Amino acid sequence: MGGVMKNADMAGIFEQMADFLEIRGENPFKIRAYRRAAQVIEHLPREVATMLAEGEDLKALPGIGEAIASKMAELVRTGHLVAWETLRDSLPEGLSTLLEIPGIGPKTAYRLATELGISSVDELEQAILEGKVAHLFRLGDRTAQNILHSIRSMRRKDQRIPLGQALPIVEEILSALRPLPGVRNLVPAGSLRRFRETLGDIDLMGTADNPEAVIRSFVSLPQVREVLAQGPTKASVILSGGLQADLRMVEHEAFGSLLQYFTGSRQHNIALRTRMQKKGLKLSEYGITDTATDRLEKFSTEEAFYERLGLQYIPPEIREDRGEIDLAERKAIPRLVERSDIRGDLHVHTNWSDGTASLEDMARAAKALGYQYLAITDHSGGLGIAGGLNEERLLKQMQAIRQLDERLEGIRLLAGIEVNILADGRLDLPDGILSRLDVVVASVHSALNQSEAKMTRRILKALENPHVDILAHPTCRLIGQREPIAVDLEAVFQAAAQHRKILEINSMPDRLDLQDISIYRARELGVLLAIDTDAHRPEHFDLVRFGIAMARRGWCRPAHILNCRPLGEVLSYLKRDEAYRRTG
Repeated sequence: MGGVMKNADMAGIFEQMADFLEIRGENPFKIRAYRRAAQVIEHLPREVATMLAEGEDLKALPGIGEAIASKMAELVRTGHLVAWETLRDSLPEGLSTLLEIPGIGPKTAYRLATELGISSVDELEQAILEGKVAHLFRLGDRTAQNILHSIRSMRRKDQRIPLGQALPIVEEILSALRPLPGVRNLVPAGSLRRFRETLGDIDLMGTADNPEAVIRSFVSLPQVREVLAQGPTKASVILSGGLQADLRMVEHEAFGSLLQYFTGSRQHNIALRTRMQKKGLKLSEYGITDTATDRLEKFSTEEAFYERLGLQYIPPEIREDRGEIDLAERKAIPRLVERSDIRGDLHVHTNWSDGTASLEDMARAAKALGYQYLAITDHSGGLGIAGGLNEERLLKQMQAIRQLDERLEGIRLLAGIEVNILADGRLDLPDGILSRLDVVVASVHSALNQSEAKMTRRILKALENPHVDILAHPTCRLIGQREPIAVDLEAVFQAAAQHRKILEINSMPDRLDLQDISIYRARELGVLLAIDTDAHRPEHFDLVRFGIAMARRGWCRPAHILNCRPLGEVLSYLKRDEAYRRTG
Protein backbone atom coordinates (compact mmCIF):
# COMPACT_ATOMS: atom_id res chain seq x y z
CA MET A 1 0.00 0.00 0.00
CA GLY A 2 1.38 3.38 -0.98
CA GLY A 3 1.44 6.48 1.21
CA VAL A 4 0.69 6.83 4.91
CA MET A 5 -1.70 4.22 6.25
CA LYS A 6 -5.05 5.91 6.96
CA ASN A 7 -7.37 4.85 9.78
CA ALA A 8 -10.15 3.81 7.37
CA ASP A 9 -7.79 1.44 5.53
CA MET A 10 -6.42 0.04 8.78
CA ALA A 11 -9.92 -0.58 10.13
CA GLY A 12 -10.81 -2.42 6.91
CA ILE A 13 -7.79 -4.69 7.28
CA PHE A 14 -8.67 -5.60 10.86
CA GLU A 15 -12.30 -6.26 9.88
CA GLN A 16 -11.03 -8.61 7.16
CA MET A 17 -8.73 -10.27 9.68
CA ALA A 18 -11.79 -11.05 11.79
CA ASP A 19 -13.63 -12.48 8.76
CA PHE A 20 -10.64 -14.58 7.76
CA LEU A 21 -10.21 -15.90 11.30
CA GLU A 22 -13.90 -16.78 11.44
CA ILE A 23 -13.52 -18.76 8.23
CA ARG A 24 -10.60 -20.64 9.76
CA GLY A 25 -12.64 -21.41 12.90
CA GLU A 26 -10.31 -19.51 15.22
CA ASN A 27 -11.02 -18.50 18.82
CA PRO A 28 -14.22 -16.37 18.97
CA PHE A 29 -12.58 -14.01 21.49
CA LYS A 30 -9.76 -13.34 19.05
CA ILE A 31 -12.27 -12.66 16.26
CA ARG A 32 -14.19 -10.23 18.47
CA ALA A 33 -10.97 -8.49 19.43
CA TYR A 34 -10.20 -7.70 15.79
CA ARG A 35 -13.76 -6.52 15.12
CA ARG A 36 -13.62 -4.31 18.19
CA ALA A 37 -10.24 -2.92 17.10
CA ALA A 38 -11.62 -2.12 13.64
CA GLN A 39 -14.50 -0.19 15.23
CA VAL A 40 -12.20 1.75 17.58
CA ILE A 41 -9.76 2.66 14.79
CA GLU A 42 -12.54 3.73 12.41
CA HIS A 43 -13.86 6.24 14.93
CA LEU A 44 -10.59 7.66 16.24
CA PRO A 45 -10.56 11.46 15.96
CA ARG A 46 -6.88 11.39 14.94
CA GLU A 47 -4.84 9.32 12.53
CA VAL A 48 -2.95 6.42 14.13
CA ALA A 49 0.16 7.51 12.21
CA THR A 50 0.01 10.91 13.91
CA MET A 51 -0.51 9.35 17.33
CA LEU A 52 2.53 7.13 16.91
CA ALA A 53 4.65 10.01 15.62
CA GLU A 54 3.80 11.93 18.79
CA GLY A 55 4.75 9.00 21.01
CA GLU A 56 1.28 8.03 22.19
CA ASP A 57 0.70 4.57 23.63
CA LEU A 58 -1.83 2.76 21.44
CA LYS A 59 -2.51 0.29 24.24
CA ALA A 60 -4.25 3.12 26.10
CA LEU A 61 -7.05 2.96 23.54
CA PRO A 62 -10.13 0.94 24.57
CA GLY A 63 -10.01 -2.65 23.35
CA ILE A 64 -6.45 -2.39 22.01
CA GLY A 65 -4.06 -4.92 23.54
CA GLU A 66 -0.36 -5.37 22.96
CA ALA A 67 -0.72 -7.72 19.97
CA ILE A 68 -3.10 -5.47 18.04
CA ALA A 69 -1.16 -2.32 18.98
CA SER A 70 1.94 -3.98 17.51
CA LYS A 71 0.08 -4.75 14.27
CA MET A 72 -1.19 -1.16 14.06
CA ALA A 73 2.39 0.08 14.37
CA GLU A 74 3.51 -2.42 11.72
CA LEU A 75 0.90 -1.11 9.28
CA VAL A 76 1.97 2.49 9.84
CA ARG A 77 5.67 1.67 9.65
CA THR A 78 5.67 -0.63 6.62
CA GLY A 79 2.28 -0.23 4.93
CA HIS A 80 1.90 -4.02 5.23
CA LEU A 81 0.65 -6.53 7.78
CA VAL A 82 2.34 -9.88 7.38
CA ALA A 83 -0.26 -11.78 9.43
CA TRP A 84 -3.13 -10.41 7.32
CA GLU A 85 -1.36 -11.02 4.01
CA THR A 86 -0.39 -14.57 5.02
CA LEU A 87 -3.96 -15.35 6.04
CA ARG A 88 -5.38 -13.76 2.90
CA ASP A 89 -3.04 -15.68 0.63
CA SER A 90 -3.95 -18.97 2.32
CA LEU A 91 -7.62 -18.54 1.44
CA PRO A 92 -9.32 -18.79 -1.97
CA GLU A 93 -8.88 -15.91 -4.38
CA GLY A 94 -11.64 -13.29 -4.42
CA LEU A 95 -12.87 -13.99 -0.90
CA SER A 96 -12.50 -10.35 0.14
CA THR A 97 -14.68 -9.28 -2.77
CA LEU A 98 -17.47 -11.69 -1.85
CA LEU A 99 -17.42 -10.50 1.76
CA GLU A 100 -18.31 -6.97 0.62
CA ILE A 101 -21.70 -8.12 -0.69
CA PRO A 102 -24.58 -7.47 1.76
CA GLY A 103 -26.07 -10.70 3.08
CA ILE A 104 -22.95 -12.83 2.58
CA GLY A 105 -21.04 -13.75 5.71
CA PRO A 106 -17.57 -15.27 6.00
CA LYS A 107 -18.62 -18.92 5.94
CA THR A 108 -20.98 -18.49 3.00
CA ALA A 109 -18.28 -16.62 1.10
CA TYR A 110 -15.84 -19.45 1.78
CA ARG A 111 -18.26 -22.09 0.48
CA LEU A 112 -18.98 -20.05 -2.63
CA ALA A 113 -15.27 -19.79 -3.31
CA THR A 114 -14.31 -23.38 -2.55
CA GLU A 115 -17.33 -25.33 -3.75
CA LEU A 116 -18.35 -23.23 -6.74
CA GLY A 117 -15.01 -21.64 -7.54
CA ILE A 118 -16.52 -18.13 -7.44
CA SER A 119 -13.99 -15.31 -7.06
CA SER A 120 -15.85 -12.24 -8.31
CA VAL A 121 -19.22 -10.50 -8.10
CA ASP A 122 -19.87 -11.20 -11.78
CA GLU A 123 -19.25 -14.92 -11.29
CA LEU A 124 -21.60 -14.98 -8.29
CA GLU A 125 -24.31 -13.22 -10.29
CA GLN A 126 -23.99 -15.79 -13.07
CA ALA A 127 -24.09 -18.69 -10.60
CA ILE A 128 -27.31 -17.34 -9.05
CA LEU A 129 -28.90 -16.95 -12.50
CA GLU A 130 -27.98 -20.56 -13.28
CA GLY A 131 -29.57 -21.80 -10.04
CA LYS A 132 -26.29 -23.09 -8.60
CA VAL A 133 -26.37 -21.02 -5.41
CA ALA A 134 -29.93 -21.90 -4.41
CA HIS A 135 -29.20 -25.58 -5.08
CA LEU A 136 -25.84 -25.74 -3.32
CA PHE A 137 -26.87 -24.01 -0.12
CA ARG A 138 -30.49 -25.11 -0.09
CA LEU A 139 -31.31 -21.46 0.43
CA GLY A 140 -34.19 -21.48 -1.98
CA ASP A 141 -34.73 -19.18 -4.91
CA ARG A 142 -36.00 -16.30 -2.79
CA THR A 143 -32.81 -15.98 -0.74
CA ALA A 144 -30.65 -16.37 -3.82
CA GLN A 145 -32.69 -13.68 -5.54
CA ASN A 146 -32.24 -11.38 -2.54
CA ILE A 147 -28.47 -11.78 -2.86
CA LEU A 148 -28.80 -11.00 -6.55
CA HIS A 149 -30.75 -7.85 -5.80
CA SER A 150 -28.12 -6.88 -3.21
CA ILE A 151 -25.46 -7.16 -5.89
CA ARG A 152 -27.39 -5.02 -8.34
CA SER A 153 -28.42 -2.52 -5.70
CA MET A 154 -24.80 -2.25 -4.55
CA ARG A 155 -23.72 -1.47 -8.11
CA ARG A 156 -26.47 1.08 -8.62
CA LYS A 157 -25.80 3.10 -5.52
CA ASP A 158 -22.07 2.49 -5.10
CA GLN A 159 -22.93 0.94 -1.73
CA ARG A 160 -24.13 3.99 0.21
CA ILE A 161 -26.56 6.87 -0.32
CA PRO A 162 -26.35 10.24 1.45
CA LEU A 163 -28.74 10.70 4.35
CA GLY A 164 -30.12 13.87 2.80
CA GLN A 165 -31.28 11.98 -0.29
CA ALA A 166 -32.82 9.05 1.57
CA LEU A 167 -34.71 10.78 4.39
CA PRO A 168 -37.22 12.74 2.23
CA ILE A 169 -38.16 9.55 0.37
CA VAL A 170 -38.67 7.67 3.63
CA GLU A 171 -40.78 10.47 5.07
CA GLU A 172 -43.05 10.35 2.01
CA ILE A 173 -43.51 6.62 2.55
CA LEU A 174 -44.23 7.00 6.26
CA SER A 175 -46.70 9.83 5.59
CA ALA A 176 -48.59 7.57 3.19
CA LEU A 177 -48.71 4.54 5.50
CA ARG A 178 -49.20 6.02 8.99
CA PRO A 179 -52.82 7.13 8.40
CA LEU A 180 -53.88 3.57 7.46
CA PRO A 181 -56.46 2.02 9.85
CA GLY A 182 -54.96 0.23 12.83
CA VAL A 183 -51.36 1.45 12.41
CA ARG A 184 -49.87 2.16 15.84
CA ASN A 185 -46.16 2.32 15.15
CA LEU A 186 -44.22 3.01 11.96
CA VAL A 187 -40.66 4.33 12.08
CA PRO A 188 -37.32 3.94 10.31
CA ALA A 189 -34.60 1.86 11.94
CA GLY A 190 -30.98 1.10 11.01
CA SER A 191 -28.50 3.73 9.87
CA LEU A 192 -31.29 6.19 9.09
CA ARG A 193 -32.61 6.23 12.65
CA ARG A 194 -29.07 6.66 13.96
CA PHE A 195 -28.63 9.51 11.44
CA ARG A 196 -25.52 8.05 9.86
CA GLU A 197 -24.41 10.41 7.11
CA THR A 198 -24.77 7.67 4.49
CA LEU A 199 -26.76 4.45 4.40
CA GLY A 200 -26.90 1.26 2.40
CA ASP A 201 -30.63 0.53 2.58
CA ILE A 202 -33.79 1.40 4.49
CA ASP A 203 -35.31 -0.62 7.35
CA LEU A 204 -38.86 0.31 8.36
CA MET A 205 -40.49 -1.19 11.46
CA GLY A 206 -44.12 -1.10 12.51
CA THR A 207 -47.15 -2.62 14.19
CA ALA A 208 -50.75 -2.59 13.03
CA ASP A 209 -54.01 -4.39 13.73
CA ASN A 210 -53.94 -5.63 10.12
CA PRO A 211 -50.26 -5.87 9.12
CA GLU A 212 -50.96 -7.60 5.81
CA ALA A 213 -52.98 -4.60 4.62
CA VAL A 214 -50.07 -2.29 5.46
CA ILE A 215 -47.70 -4.54 3.51
CA ARG A 216 -50.02 -4.46 0.49
CA SER A 217 -50.17 -0.67 0.63
CA PHE A 218 -46.38 -0.47 0.98
CA VAL A 219 -45.61 -2.49 -2.16
CA SER A 220 -48.23 -0.48 -4.09
CA LEU A 221 -46.73 2.94 -3.33
CA PRO A 222 -45.75 5.09 -6.34
CA GLN A 223 -42.17 5.30 -4.97
CA VAL A 224 -41.77 1.52 -5.41
CA ARG A 225 -40.09 0.49 -8.65
CA GLU A 226 -39.72 -3.24 -8.04
CA VAL A 227 -41.01 -5.72 -5.45
CA LEU A 228 -38.31 -8.17 -4.36
CA ALA A 229 -40.32 -10.14 -1.82
CA GLN A 230 -43.74 -9.91 -0.17
CA GLY A 231 -45.27 -11.83 2.71
CA PRO A 232 -47.94 -11.20 5.33
CA THR A 233 -45.58 -9.33 7.70
CA LYS A 234 -42.54 -8.37 5.61
CA ALA A 235 -41.77 -6.93 2.20
CA SER A 236 -38.61 -5.84 0.37
CA VAL A 237 -38.73 -3.37 -2.51
CA ILE A 238 -36.48 -1.26 -4.71
CA LEU A 239 -37.46 2.40 -4.62
CA SER A 240 -37.04 4.98 -7.34
CA GLY A 241 -33.35 5.83 -7.40
CA GLY A 242 -32.22 2.30 -6.57
CA LEU A 243 -32.59 2.34 -2.77
CA GLN A 244 -33.74 -0.93 -1.20
CA ALA A 245 -36.37 -0.67 1.54
CA ASP A 246 -37.59 -3.44 3.85
CA LEU A 247 -40.76 -3.17 5.95
CA ARG A 248 -41.27 -5.50 8.92
CA MET A 249 -44.49 -5.67 10.91
CA VAL A 250 -44.74 -7.40 14.29
CA GLU A 251 -47.26 -7.72 17.10
CA HIS A 252 -47.70 -4.59 19.20
CA GLU A 253 -46.18 -6.08 22.36
CA ALA A 254 -42.93 -7.03 20.56
CA PHE A 255 -42.24 -3.69 18.85
CA GLY A 256 -39.62 -2.44 21.31
CA SER A 257 -37.22 -5.34 20.92
CA LEU A 258 -37.66 -5.39 17.13
CA LEU A 259 -36.90 -1.69 16.85
CA GLN A 260 -33.86 -1.97 19.11
CA TYR A 261 -32.47 -4.93 17.20
CA PHE A 262 -32.84 -3.38 13.75
CA THR A 263 -31.72 0.08 14.80
CA GLY A 264 -28.26 -1.27 15.64
CA SER A 265 -25.52 -0.51 15.26
CA ARG A 266 -24.14 -3.98 14.78
CA GLN A 267 -21.27 -3.20 17.13
CA HIS A 268 -23.63 -1.85 19.79
CA ASN A 269 -25.83 -4.94 19.61
CA ILE A 270 -22.88 -7.33 19.74
CA ALA A 271 -21.50 -5.56 22.81
CA LEU A 272 -24.94 -5.61 24.42
CA ARG A 273 -25.49 -9.30 23.72
CA THR A 274 -22.03 -10.25 24.97
CA ARG A 275 -22.54 -8.36 28.21
CA MET A 276 -25.99 -9.83 28.85
CA GLN A 277 -24.91 -13.40 28.09
CA LYS A 278 -22.85 -13.23 31.28
CA LYS A 279 -26.06 -12.40 33.15
CA GLY A 280 -27.91 -15.34 31.68
CA LEU A 281 -29.93 -13.32 29.19
CA LYS A 282 -30.24 -13.90 25.45
CA LEU A 283 -31.25 -10.91 23.31
CA SER A 284 -32.98 -11.09 19.94
CA GLU A 285 -35.39 -9.18 17.76
CA TYR A 286 -38.18 -11.09 19.52
CA GLY A 287 -37.29 -10.03 23.05
CA ILE A 288 -35.16 -11.19 25.99
CA THR A 289 -34.90 -14.86 26.93
CA ASP A 290 -33.83 -15.99 30.40
CA THR A 291 -31.51 -18.89 29.55
CA ALA A 292 -32.18 -20.60 32.92
CA THR A 293 -35.91 -20.84 32.33
CA ASP A 294 -36.06 -20.43 28.53
CA ARG A 295 -38.81 -17.86 29.09
CA LEU A 296 -39.15 -15.12 26.48
CA GLU A 297 -40.10 -11.60 27.58
CA LYS A 298 -41.54 -9.22 25.00
CA PHE A 299 -41.32 -5.44 25.08
CA SER A 300 -43.59 -2.91 23.43
CA THR A 301 -41.06 -0.06 23.83
CA GLU A 302 -37.30 0.31 23.65
CA GLU A 303 -37.35 2.09 27.00
CA ALA A 304 -38.77 -1.04 28.65
CA PHE A 305 -36.24 -3.21 26.79
CA TYR A 306 -33.24 -1.27 28.09
CA GLU A 307 -34.77 -0.97 31.57
CA ARG A 308 -35.09 -4.78 31.79
CA LEU A 309 -31.33 -4.94 31.12
CA GLY A 310 -30.67 -2.55 33.99
CA LEU A 311 -29.65 0.20 31.58
CA GLN A 312 -30.60 3.81 31.09
CA TYR A 313 -32.28 4.41 27.73
CA ILE A 314 -29.61 4.94 25.05
CA PRO A 315 -30.45 7.46 22.29
CA PRO A 316 -30.19 5.86 18.82
CA GLU A 317 -27.59 8.37 17.56
CA ILE A 318 -24.95 7.16 20.04
CA ARG A 319 -25.48 3.40 19.71
CA GLU A 320 -22.06 2.84 18.15
CA ASP A 321 -20.24 0.94 20.93
CA ARG A 322 -18.21 3.96 22.01
CA GLY A 323 -18.73 3.60 25.75
CA GLU A 324 -22.46 4.27 25.82
CA ILE A 325 -23.32 0.92 27.44
CA ASP A 326 -20.96 1.48 30.38
CA LEU A 327 -22.48 4.93 30.93
CA ALA A 328 -26.02 3.55 30.63
CA GLU A 329 -25.22 1.00 33.32
CA ARG A 330 -24.20 3.87 35.62
CA LYS A 331 -27.25 5.92 34.54
CA ALA A 332 -24.77 8.56 33.38
CA ILE A 333 -25.72 9.24 29.75
CA PRO A 334 -26.20 13.01 29.47
CA ARG A 335 -29.22 14.73 27.96
CA LEU A 336 -28.18 15.38 24.39
CA VAL A 337 -29.06 18.54 22.49
CA GLU A 338 -32.59 18.67 21.05
CA ARG A 339 -34.35 20.92 18.58
CA SER A 340 -36.17 22.73 21.37
CA ASP A 341 -32.78 23.88 22.69
CA ILE A 342 -31.92 25.88 19.55
CA ARG A 343 -32.52 29.62 20.09
CA GLY A 344 -31.17 31.09 16.87
CA ASP A 345 -29.17 30.63 13.68
CA LEU A 346 -25.77 32.24 13.12
CA HIS A 347 -25.21 31.50 9.41
CA VAL A 348 -27.95 32.57 6.99
CA HIS A 349 -28.04 34.05 3.46
CA THR A 350 -30.53 36.38 1.76
CA ASN A 351 -31.11 37.78 -1.72
CA TRP A 352 -28.38 40.31 -1.01
CA SER A 353 -26.02 37.53 -2.21
CA ASP A 354 -27.03 34.04 -3.35
CA GLY A 355 -30.10 33.51 -1.18
CA THR A 356 -33.62 33.66 -2.60
CA ALA A 357 -35.50 35.51 0.16
CA SER A 358 -35.41 39.04 1.55
CA LEU A 359 -34.03 40.09 4.92
CA GLU A 360 -37.54 40.43 6.28
CA ASP A 361 -38.73 37.08 4.93
CA MET A 362 -35.83 35.27 6.57
CA ALA A 363 -36.28 37.19 9.81
CA ARG A 364 -39.99 36.46 10.03
CA ALA A 365 -39.45 32.78 9.23
CA ALA A 366 -36.91 32.55 12.06
CA LYS A 367 -39.26 34.38 14.43
CA ALA A 368 -42.05 31.94 13.54
CA LEU A 369 -39.79 29.14 14.78
CA GLY A 370 -39.50 30.88 18.13
CA TYR A 371 -35.89 31.94 17.60
CA GLN A 372 -34.56 34.77 19.76
CA TYR A 373 -31.94 35.89 17.24
CA LEU A 374 -30.81 35.50 13.64
CA ALA A 375 -27.46 36.41 12.07
CA ILE A 376 -27.52 37.54 8.44
CA THR A 377 -24.23 36.37 6.94
CA ASP A 378 -24.27 36.87 3.19
CA HIS A 379 -21.18 36.10 1.14
CA SER A 380 -18.36 38.57 0.73
CA GLY A 381 -17.65 39.75 -2.79
CA GLY A 382 -14.40 37.98 -3.55
CA LEU A 383 -15.93 34.62 -4.45
CA GLY A 384 -17.54 35.56 -7.74
CA ILE A 385 -20.88 34.58 -6.16
CA ALA A 386 -23.78 36.58 -7.59
CA GLY A 387 -24.36 39.60 -5.38
CA GLY A 388 -21.41 38.93 -3.08
CA LEU A 389 -20.96 41.97 -0.84
CA ASN A 390 -18.10 44.42 -1.25
CA GLU A 391 -17.47 47.02 1.46
CA GLU A 392 -19.97 49.52 0.09
CA ARG A 393 -22.84 47.02 -0.23
CA LEU A 394 -22.05 45.46 3.14
CA LEU A 395 -22.36 48.86 4.82
CA LYS A 396 -25.72 49.36 3.11
CA GLN A 397 -26.89 45.92 4.24
CA MET A 398 -25.78 46.62 7.80
CA GLN A 399 -27.92 49.74 7.80
CA ALA A 400 -30.89 47.79 6.36
CA ILE A 401 -30.49 45.10 9.03
CA ARG A 402 -30.38 47.70 11.83
CA GLN A 403 -33.50 49.42 10.51
CA LEU A 404 -35.40 46.14 10.16
CA ASP A 405 -34.28 45.11 13.64
CA GLU A 406 -35.80 48.29 15.06
CA ARG A 407 -39.15 47.46 13.41
CA LEU A 408 -39.37 43.79 14.29
CA GLU A 409 -40.43 42.62 17.72
CA GLY A 410 -39.62 39.29 19.34
CA ILE A 411 -36.38 38.57 17.48
CA ARG A 412 -32.97 40.22 17.34
CA LEU A 413 -31.21 40.55 13.96
CA LEU A 414 -27.42 40.42 13.93
CA ALA A 415 -25.40 41.90 11.08
CA GLY A 416 -22.74 39.52 9.83
CA ILE A 417 -20.82 38.26 6.83
CA GLU A 418 -19.50 34.96 5.51
CA VAL A 419 -16.04 36.08 4.54
CA ASN A 420 -13.77 34.01 2.32
CA ILE A 421 -10.44 32.79 3.65
CA LEU A 422 -8.00 33.50 0.83
CA ALA A 423 -5.29 31.04 -0.21
CA ASP A 424 -2.71 32.66 2.08
CA GLY A 425 -5.04 32.88 5.09
CA ARG A 426 -6.00 36.54 4.70
CA LEU A 427 -9.68 37.48 4.61
CA ASP A 428 -11.19 39.16 1.56
CA LEU A 429 -12.58 42.07 3.60
CA PRO A 430 -10.47 44.46 5.74
CA ASP A 431 -10.45 44.33 9.53
CA GLY A 432 -11.95 47.80 9.75
CA ILE A 433 -15.32 46.77 8.41
CA LEU A 434 -15.25 43.31 10.04
CA SER A 435 -14.87 44.99 13.42
CA ARG A 436 -18.24 46.74 12.93
CA LEU A 437 -20.20 43.51 12.49
CA ASP A 438 -21.96 41.43 15.12
CA VAL A 439 -20.82 38.11 13.70
CA VAL A 440 -18.02 37.17 11.30
CA VAL A 441 -18.23 33.71 9.77
CA ALA A 442 -15.06 32.69 7.89
CA SER A 443 -14.83 29.83 5.42
CA VAL A 444 -12.75 28.28 2.68
CA HIS A 445 -14.34 28.19 -0.77
CA SER A 446 -11.38 28.33 -3.16
CA ALA A 447 -7.95 26.72 -3.70
CA LEU A 448 -9.32 23.51 -2.17
CA ASN A 449 -6.46 21.36 -3.45
CA GLN A 450 -3.74 22.88 -1.28
CA SER A 451 -1.47 20.53 0.61
CA GLU A 452 -2.38 19.66 4.18
CA ALA A 453 0.41 21.85 5.53
CA LYS A 454 -0.65 24.90 3.46
CA MET A 455 -4.34 24.46 4.16
CA THR A 456 -3.72 24.07 7.88
CA ARG A 457 -1.56 27.22 8.00
CA ARG A 458 -4.23 29.06 6.00
CA ILE A 459 -7.04 28.19 8.41
CA LEU A 460 -4.93 28.77 11.52
CA LYS A 461 -4.07 32.26 10.28
CA ALA A 462 -7.76 33.03 9.84
CA LEU A 463 -8.50 31.75 13.34
CA GLU A 464 -5.88 34.11 14.72
CA ASN A 465 -7.78 37.10 13.32
CA PRO A 466 -9.51 38.76 16.31
CA HIS A 467 -12.60 39.60 14.26
CA VAL A 468 -13.39 36.03 13.15
CA ASP A 469 -16.03 34.36 15.31
CA ILE A 470 -17.05 31.15 13.52
CA LEU A 471 -15.26 28.77 11.16
CA ALA A 472 -17.95 27.50 8.78
CA HIS A 473 -18.10 23.99 7.23
CA PRO A 474 -14.49 23.32 8.32
CA THR A 475 -13.64 20.44 5.94
CA CYS A 476 -15.49 21.78 2.85
CA ARG A 477 -16.76 18.35 1.95
CA LEU A 478 -19.82 17.66 -0.16
CA ILE A 479 -21.03 14.14 0.60
CA GLY A 480 -20.82 11.94 -2.47
CA GLN A 481 -19.48 14.83 -4.56
CA ARG A 482 -16.33 16.29 -3.06
CA GLU A 483 -13.81 14.86 -0.63
CA PRO A 484 -12.86 16.85 2.48
CA ILE A 485 -9.91 19.21 2.14
CA ALA A 486 -6.56 17.98 3.43
CA VAL A 487 -6.22 19.68 6.81
CA ASP A 488 -4.86 18.83 10.26
CA LEU A 489 -8.12 19.03 12.18
CA GLU A 490 -6.41 18.43 15.50
CA ALA A 491 -4.38 21.60 14.96
CA VAL A 492 -7.52 23.48 13.93
CA PHE A 493 -9.36 22.30 17.05
CA GLN A 494 -6.44 23.27 19.29
CA ALA A 495 -6.32 26.73 17.71
CA ALA A 496 -10.08 27.19 18.03
CA ALA A 497 -9.88 26.34 21.72
CA GLN A 498 -6.93 28.68 22.23
CA HIS A 499 -8.53 31.66 20.46
CA ARG A 500 -12.09 30.99 21.72
CA LYS A 501 -13.42 30.52 18.20
CA ILE A 502 -16.61 28.67 17.37
CA LEU A 503 -16.65 25.73 14.98
CA GLU A 504 -19.75 25.22 12.88
CA ILE A 505 -21.81 22.09 12.50
CA ASN A 506 -23.27 22.85 9.08
CA SER A 507 -26.75 21.34 8.76
CA MET A 508 -26.93 21.28 4.96
CA PRO A 509 -27.55 17.58 4.17
CA ASP A 510 -24.82 17.50 1.52
CA ARG A 511 -22.30 18.93 4.00
CA LEU A 512 -22.95 17.68 7.58
CA ASP A 513 -19.66 19.34 8.37
CA LEU A 514 -18.24 18.85 10.96
CA GLN A 515 -18.92 15.13 11.03
CA ASP A 516 -19.64 13.20 14.21
CA ILE A 517 -16.17 11.98 15.19
CA SER A 518 -14.73 15.45 14.65
CA ILE A 519 -17.50 16.99 16.75
CA TYR A 520 -16.69 14.50 19.50
CA ARG A 521 -13.02 15.45 19.47
CA ALA A 522 -13.60 19.22 19.28
CA ARG A 523 -15.98 18.95 22.20
CA GLU A 524 -13.40 17.01 24.19
CA LEU A 525 -10.94 19.87 23.67
CA GLY A 526 -13.42 22.42 24.98
CA VAL A 527 -14.27 24.01 21.62
CA LEU A 528 -17.66 25.70 21.48
CA LEU A 529 -19.82 24.69 18.50
CA ALA A 530 -22.71 26.25 16.59
CA ILE A 531 -25.42 24.31 14.77
CA ASP A 532 -26.18 26.46 11.72
CA THR A 533 -28.32 25.82 8.66
CA ASP A 534 -26.44 27.92 6.07
CA ALA A 535 -30.03 28.67 4.97
CA HIS A 536 -30.56 30.30 1.57
CA ARG A 537 -34.37 30.39 1.83
CA PRO A 538 -36.92 30.04 4.66
CA GLU A 539 -37.56 26.32 4.11
CA HIS A 540 -33.89 25.64 4.85
CA PHE A 541 -34.40 26.42 8.53
CA ASP A 542 -35.96 22.98 8.89
CA LEU A 543 -32.59 21.43 7.96
CA VAL A 544 -31.37 22.21 11.46
CA ARG A 545 -32.54 18.69 12.37
CA PHE A 546 -29.59 17.27 10.43
CA GLY A 547 -27.11 19.41 12.33
CA ILE A 548 -28.73 18.48 15.62
CA ALA A 549 -28.43 14.80 14.71
CA MET A 550 -24.69 15.22 13.98
CA ALA A 551 -24.24 17.05 17.27
CA ARG A 552 -26.04 14.25 19.12
CA ARG A 553 -23.82 11.68 17.39
CA GLY A 554 -20.90 13.72 18.74
CA TRP A 555 -22.41 13.49 22.27
CA CYS A 556 -23.16 17.23 22.47
CA ARG A 557 -25.22 18.63 25.29
CA PRO A 558 -26.89 22.06 24.98
CA ALA A 559 -23.97 23.57 26.89
CA HIS A 560 -21.63 22.66 24.02
CA ILE A 561 -23.66 24.66 21.46
CA LEU A 562 -23.45 28.47 21.35
CA ASN A 563 -26.85 28.95 19.74
CA CYS A 564 -28.52 27.01 22.51
CA ARG A 565 -27.74 30.00 24.71
CA PRO A 566 -29.93 33.07 25.18
CA LEU A 567 -29.17 36.25 23.28
CA GLY A 568 -27.32 37.97 26.11
CA GLU A 569 -24.88 35.12 26.52
CA VAL A 570 -24.31 34.89 22.77
CA LEU A 571 -23.52 38.61 22.53
CA SER A 572 -21.25 38.34 25.55
CA TYR A 573 -19.34 35.47 23.99
CA LEU A 574 -18.92 37.35 20.72
CA LYS A 575 -17.34 40.21 22.71
CA ARG A 576 -19.00 43.07 20.82
CA ASP A 577 -19.72 46.42 22.42
CA GLU A 578 -23.51 46.87 22.53
CA ALA A 579 -23.62 50.63 21.87
CA TYR A 580 -21.13 50.45 18.99
CA ARG A 581 -22.97 47.53 17.42
CA ARG A 582 -26.26 49.43 17.53
CA THR A 583 -24.88 52.47 15.69
CA GLY A 584 -23.36 50.25 12.97
